[in-house]
Amino acid sequence: MSGAVDIWAVVPVKETNEAKQRLTRLLSAPQRRELALAMVEDVLDALASATGLAGMIVVTVDAEADRLASKRGARIVSDGARGGHTAAVVAGMSVLAREGRGGMLTMPGDIPLVTTGEIAKVLAGHGPAPAFTIVPAHDQRGSNAILCSPADLVPLQFGNDSFKPHLEAARRCGLEPRILPMPGIGLDIDNPVDVAAFMAVPSQTRARKLLARYGMEERVVE
Repeated sequence: MSGAVDIWAVVPVKETNEAKQRLTRLLSAPQRRELALAMVEDVLDALASATGLAGMIVVTVDAEADRLASKRGARIVSDGARGGHTAAVVAGMSVLAREGRGGMLTMPGDIPLVTTGEIAKVLAGHGPAPAFTIVPAHDQRGSNAILCSPADLVPLQFGNDSFKPHLEAARRCGLEPRILPMPGIGLDIDNPVDVAAFMAVPSQTRARKLLARYGMEERVVE
């Protein structure tokens, strides 16, 4: 039986005018902003449809991301939103800890292949509190989803090589982390190679339809 009770999703969204700089050679600045927002919508839709979550917090100061999140019933937190991914997650975590919530499921806004089924598997695979579950990035370097109960159980520090440090941080807290690889959650879109991998997977996501409109199927998929 799942130990995931009163779990809130926390999604950090940076200002989309500055999004996805590593895709500059593929997309213009307006296209990168449109892609960032499309991916955020894909992630928020999956979370909003998932059973077993008590609610959603989106940490952002981006007006359009705020509008999209509010439309889906998310709470908006602006504190920490300009401090990078880690600061934004910690801001959401602090809100949940202060309110005595059961735990936090955090994931980025650039994993458009995430599904409600994968979210359900993460929740179901989580043990009774105190517990720590992690979904690695496809390259086994990043941390694409973390479920902590309670929310502030383990100190988090995100980055390109955060997966193993997060395992070590959990173990220093006396916990054995549960590792749950998930293909959708695992594929974050940061660079042209990621775009190619994403376009190779059929989906009905907003992000794929947008990239197809930009001609990415022909440009990045052999």
